[in-house]
Order: sequence, then C-alpha cells, then structure tokens
Amino acid sequence: MASVRKEIAINAPAARVWAALADFHAVHKRLAPGFVTDSKPDGDGVRVVTFANGTSAREILVDSDAERMRLVYAIAGSERLTNHSASAQVIAEGEHSCRFVWIADFLPNAIAPYIDGQMQKGAEIMKQALECP
Repeated sequence: MASVRKEIAINAPAARVWAALADFHAVHKRLAPGFVTDSKPDGDGVRVVTFANGTSAREILVDSDAERMRLVYAIAGSERLTNHSASAQVIAEGEHSCRFVWIADFLPNAIAPYIDGQMQKGAEIMKQALECP
C-alpha cells in the first residue's frame, strides 16, 4: 500500500485551523478553496468533493476527534483507487502557529505520483487559506 505524507507549518492558531478542518462539508470554502471547488453532502457523514482539475471523490467521514484535532476519512467508489484512507491532524506549536499533518494510504501503488502531486497542491493552498495575515 502506498502512503503519502504532507506536513506544513501554518502561521495561525491551532484552534482556528482545526475549526476549518472539522467543518467537513465546507472544505471548499474554509480549508482548501480553489483546490476543492465544491462539496455536496451525500448522506450522513459523506461528501462528494469536486477538485479544480475536474475530478471528484466521494469521501466518508470515519472519525473526527476534537481533543486530538484529528480527522479521518476514506474515499469510496473510485474508479482509480481500490482503497484509500487518510487522516489530517493539527498540532499546536505555540499561540499563533501549528503544524498540519496529512497522510493518505491507498492502492494501487502506481497512482502514488499523482496523489503526491495533488496533496502537494492541496497543502500549499491550505497554507495560504489558513494563515493569519
């Protein structure tokens, strides 16, 4: 199983970054605007997201842990992926800064370069969207 990890430093309070991450259905507005262009609820704890490159994914909320500021989701029904699960966690590093750790595990392994590139773009956009001016 392939795994991609992105870790970024964000100049913003951890609580503010967590609030954006935890707002599962507003990913396109609060967490990654421009990278994710739309998010529509599709049942309880499920969203269908559309990305800027035109692809879409049905993401299932597996867990949202406010105490650990960690969210876990899985992608279901993908034509390109036979398995996909991911986590994102916010780690406070002071009053006005934090780290954002995003990890995806998936099959097939051959899609790793594409996933890595997409996650890199997403991480860069999240940093821009979340940082304090």
